Amino acid sequence: MPKMRSNRSAQKRFRLTATGKIRRNRTNRRHILTKKTRKRKRQLRRAALVAPVDVPRVRRLIGA
Repeated sequence: MPKMRSNRSAQKRFRLTATGKIRRNRTNRRHILTKKTRKRKRQLRRAALVAPVDVPRVRRLIGA
């Protein structure tokens, strides 16, 4: 049987925390930043956790 291949693009987007949760970056931080408030842009810097319903799918993609 061949080895399982991880999805390389998913591996660049998600990483595991020490407790096994999956971190992701937030969206809406690329362009059109002038109309977004300072507070909103600052809060978008922080990483978020993947929603529980999506965790099994992401785990399979990153090979965790």
